[in-house]
Amino acid sequence: MSVIDDVTAAIKPVIEAGGNYLEEATITNAGKLRILTVIVDSDSHLNLDQVTSVSRDISEIVEGLTALGETPFTLEVTSPGVDRPLTLPRHWRKNEGRLVKVTLLDGSSLNGRIGKSDENTVLVGEESVEIAAIKKALIEIEFKSIKSEDGGDE
Repeated sequence: MSVIDDVTAAIKPVIEAGGNYLEEATITNAGKLRILTVIVDSDSHLNLDQVTSVSRDISEIVEGLTALGETPFTLEVTSPGVDRPLTLPRHWRKNEGRLVKVTLLDGSSLNGRIGKSDENTVLVGEESVEIAAIKKALIEIEFKSIKSEDGGDE
């Protein structure tokens, strides 16, 4: 079992007990320091208080893990960013209504709002897409312009 497997096995139960999901755990070396990055997700968007709470829980566990050895490390707990691909059915449900760019396995692509989804398909704009046929899907960042009540820009 690798170090990251040991870490994952130790922290996953406490993350899931809080109703969250462990998306990924990685260890990177930065000179003499290691960084343990844990990406935690949920069915709704995590707020700062939730990330702080799960970070505290994870910290208590990893501090005592012998698998991490004696080398100092920094714990970084975060939620998935918009640059993280949508890969699981729950990712699609969580982001319903958002704009997405989808690249299919056949090389074609489409953009549209995420509609209803289930375990196998998702509605992107007006098109029903098999999740298994998706090569990559990323949320598109949208900027809303602020208009004054008289219709002009502020």
